[in-house]
Amino acid sequence: MTAITASMVKELRDRTGLAMMECKKALTEANGDIELAIDNLRKSGQAKAAKKAGNIAADGAITIVQEGNKAVLLEVNCQTDFVAKDENFANFSNAVAQAVLASGETDPAKIAELKLADGQTVEEARIALVQKIGENIQVRRAKIVTGDALAVYKHGLRIGVVVSYAGDAETGKGIAMHVAAFNPVAVNAEAVSADLIAKEKEIAEAKAIESGKPANIVEKMVSGSVEKYLNEVALDRQMYVIDNDKKVADVLKASGTNVVEFVRFEVGEGIEKKAEMSFAEEVAAAQAAAK
Repeated sequence: MTAITASMVKELRDRTGLAMMECKKALTEANGDIELAIDNLRKSGQAKAAKKAGNIAADGAITIVQEGNKAVLLEVNCQTDFVAKDENFANFSNAVAQAVLASGETDPAKIAELKLADGQTVEEARIALVQKIGENIQVRRAKIVTGDALAVYKHGLRIGVVVSYAGDAETGKGIAMHVAAFNPVAVNAEAVSADLIAKEKEIAEAKAIESGKPANIVEKMVSGSVEKYLNEVALDRQMYVIDNDKKVADVLKASGTNVVEFVRFEVGEGIEKKAEMSFAEEVAAAQAAAK
């Protein structure tokens, strides 16, 4: 039996980033063979990643990488904001964003197959990170935005915006900040999807009919509700975040700026989160996971 030395444990830890006790255990099982220990840890990492895959990953971070007239927004999810702030998680997210931008691939299933700068595939790097951090980590979505001029804005880790525009750069930056704050659904009312308008109209009709008003009044109430909705969700009709006395349309006109497109990502949009567990439930879950 080969003696496991502190230097061997340190080397394995440096190469894998795992805890020292886990490294010592792996070396013991591999009889001191570091390469075999790494292979075994990779195998167990794959098993660990599969086990963690059932955990809801609704936290995470938005990463934006820009090169010239092209930028990518990427959402990578984890389970806690603590991990979202981790340097290893940030490095992984940035490496994936760089690969997406270089390849032009935005389908998460195909992103998993992309090669990173270090030679690993995205999926291999993800599995290694799950093993190291101990949380479910998923590359959820990516979007590439192109344009003659791009404005990029991030609000912490959770919200990212890219605006494609023509005109004044300062106004472009302000619009990106505005989109982050007000979350419009389209550049103007004409671009709001018919499905969204139909849904809003259906809700307004149900409320108006309940009021017992005559049909002609109901029609006016519905029309007014839909118009109010468009004022709230169309970018050009919203009050500007930097100057609440002006509408975005007025700011754009005054500066000679035209918004071509915008994309806004917010962490966890549409992901159903589990209700928080009590302390007793957390203890019970931890004990069950340890078995």
